[in-house]
Amino acid sequence: MFTNTFTETFGIEHPLVCGGMTAVGTADLIGAVANAGALGFLTALTQPTPEALVKEINRCRDLTDKPFGVNLTILPTIKPVPYDEYRDAIVESGITIVETAGGNPQPHLPTFKAAGVKVIHKAVTVRHALKAQQLGVDAVSIDGFECAGHPGEDDVPGLVLIPAAARALTVPIIASGGIATGAGLVAALALGACAVNMGTRFMATTEAPIHDNVKRQIVDNSERDTVIVFREFHNSARVARNAVSEEIAAVSREPGATFDDIAHLASGARARERVYGDGDVDGGLWWASQAQGLIHDIGSCRDVVDTILAEARQIITSTLPDQLGGGKL
Repeated sequence: MFTNTFTETFGIEHPLVCGGMTAVGTADLIGAVANAGALGFLTALTQPTPEALVKEINRCRDLTDKPFGVNLTILPTIKPVPYDEYRDAIVESGITIVETAGGNPQPHLPTFKAAGVKVIHKAVTVRHALKAQQLGVDAVSIDGFECAGHPGEDDVPGLVLIPAAARALTVPIIASGGIATGAGLVAALALGACAVNMGTRFMATTEAPIHDNVKRQIVDNSERDTVIVFREFHNSARVARNAVSEEIAAVSREPGATFDDIAHLASGARARERVYGDGDVDGGLWWASQAQGLIHDIGSCRDVVDTILAEARQIITSTLPDQLGGGKL
């Protein structure tokens, strides 16, 4: 239905992406995303070891014969992460598409390029996107301020950031942040992107490996039900509004507060166990974007993809031409 630089470059049926999501990007979800014709990314660091990642890649291949990729997020950590070993596991497993995020991907690009791996780098500013392009990535996923996760410190929403990036870049652009509908896809294409990345929308699917309580909470939440945390520590993150994120925000605003004061609340292990595992939506910090206000049901990945494409087609072929008097200039 939609054919453009993104679909042709990456060999994907539809210009829809499910980017890497810690603890969510497992074979259960990504296999279903791939079968629906979109591009999904397993998250490498969700797996405890490179060897476990290889097993997860193989498990995903048991679920789909369509293309999928692996996300490698490069961030400072208290416990050193063997990034080179994860990278080598990705290459040796025959993965052909990688999404990098966080830090500079440069140290890993020569190995990926030598193996014929196409790299999409996630950026939150035009200047970082330009740097990634200069380094030789094949596409950039540009995150607007609406996104879940880390939107950076500039607070530029997608309506401005996407066309600004499109004007500056020559590689394909994937629009990310606050997108969950066919209208969002059409808007992103109009602004210069070739595809859209959706995380929160794919969390509210039957295949997402998280508790149903979390999925229902996403549906019940509005666009106002997120909180920006860690801003005081120059590591801003957008998360779902709940008791824990509200407490983190309050403690962080206190004079002299440090990250150590809220580290126990921000624990990823706590969120994976209490929220995603047990279904206590107030049990820990969990990621969600402002797109929550656009999500009104829990469907299969196939249903989500088909609905978005049908809505986008309707807008392009009927709604927009009607703005020109039935398509006549």
